[in-house]
Amino acid sequence: MAQTDVFVGREEELKELSALLNKKSASLIVVRGRRRVGKSRLIEEFAKGKRFLPFAGIPITEKTTAQSQRDVFAGQLGENLNLQGVTATDWSTLFSLLAQSVRQGQVVILLDEISWMGSKDPDFLGKLKHAWDTAFKKNPQLILVLCGSVSTWIEENILSSTGFFGRISIPMLLEELPLHTCHQLLLSKGFRRSVLEEFKILSVTGGIPWYLENVQPNLNADDNIRNFCFQKNGLLFNEFQQIFHDLFEKRAEIYQPIVKVLAKGPMKVTELAKALRYPKSGTLSEYLDDLVESGFVTRDYTWKMVTGKSSRTSLYRLSDNYLRFYLKYVEPNREAIEQGKFKQQDIASLPGWNTMMGLQFENLVLKNRSKIWEKLGIRPEHITADNPYLQKASSGKKGCQIDYLIQTRYNTLFACEVKFSADPIGTSVIQEVKGKLSRLSLPKRFSCWPILIHVNGVDPKVEESGYFSEIIDFSQFLKT
Repeated sequence: MAQTDVFVGREEELKELSALLNKKSASLIVVRGRRRVGKSRLIEEFAKGKRFLPFAGIPITEKTTAQSQRDVFAGQLGENLNLQGVTATDWSTLFSLLAQSVRQGQVVILLDEISWMGSKDPDFLGKLKHAWDTAFKKNPQLILVLCGSVSTWIEENILSSTGFFGRISIPMLLEELPLHTCHQLLLSKGFRRSVLEEFKILSVTGGIPWYLENVQPNLNADDNIRNFCFQKNGLLFNEFQQIFHDLFEKRAEIYQPIVKVLAKGPMKVTELAKALRYPKSGTLSEYLDDLVESGFVTRDYTWKMVTGKSSRTSLYRLSDNYLRFYLKYVEPNREAIEQGKFKQQDIASLPGWNTMMGLQFENLVLKNRSKIWEKLGIRPEHITADNPYLQKASSGKKGCQIDYLIQTRYNTLFACEVKFSADPIGTSVIQEVKGKLSRLSLPKRFSCWPILIHVNGVDPKVEESGYFSEIIDFSQFLKT
């Protein structure tokens, strides 16, 4: 995935895109996903060996106009087609010029940051649709890619639009890299250190390619994290503000307080509303939906075990590792960091470090949950429900929360306890899990198997106890 000669991962996505080359008609593709997740880089890799014409909208500022976006596009059009002095006051003219040059032959066109490109002109998408219908699709070997980070805009204006209904060949949502690809990417950069070091890096970066590409192999994890986050010129010091400005512009001030509260831990919408002092209305739910669509927040539904169907109870979880790390450690210390007071910071001595690492590790586990299924021998089609599980306290039962619970259609439950520690996990985890499962209300004819997931070893007495049905070293998935 690196912006070098080395490209790692995305095999399934490349396979899906390559299948379009066998079609006998033009293809319209929509690619969306979180900022820095590698959307345009994927298309560049796919377009290797083909005629490739990339275009990109410019970030929105107070001075950005529809004409300034057209001027930038015209300049890029001139560069791509080797034309001089291309100008236009209408998108139809620009699309017509582009279409004339791609009437035949295999060609990939990328319209990157499509929401920026068309945000100031209400007729932009209508004119693009018209150009597709009347010109672009007449070349059966043409592939047009609409790409962007503002997933909510793409969903509302393209994927859910009647204007583009039936025209999109592939709607692709690009997610974080899986663990083994993160490992391959770090290896390609020359970072060859311990499992604990890798997971420290991933606790801040998650599976975001651009962050991983900038890891310095000659430095350990702590030094890399200090350089990224605790220096005023650090790569990730101002990334938070950039993310929200690019995605939400003036509405960033609405979304930032929500993620700041969620950085403390998963919450029900009622708890979140209370913490934010929001009125009981649907507005907060709409904002949360936007954050989910943008890839920063995940909504985890609890379910009714008897039926396996989702219940009304759900928790919103900040599932982006960088955002939580920034909000926990960088934002509260911005002034001190700018004054150079954190250059020698001992990362492990940061307040609440162990708890934070536990939450970050849980995010990594949940994003790579299919590896757990494989390890436990569970076929995906046999899973009725799986998620972090919350059992609400009532007059007849106690409250209970399971880090990750899997239910199969055979009435079997796998209760996964997720632990991150620099030291081997001690025997106290046995009583902790026993206490949780004693409060879990099981329907008749259901069985529940305790599973321990760790990353840096367990005390031999934990294994000797025989309590856990399976003890999974999650670090093994870095290399598979």
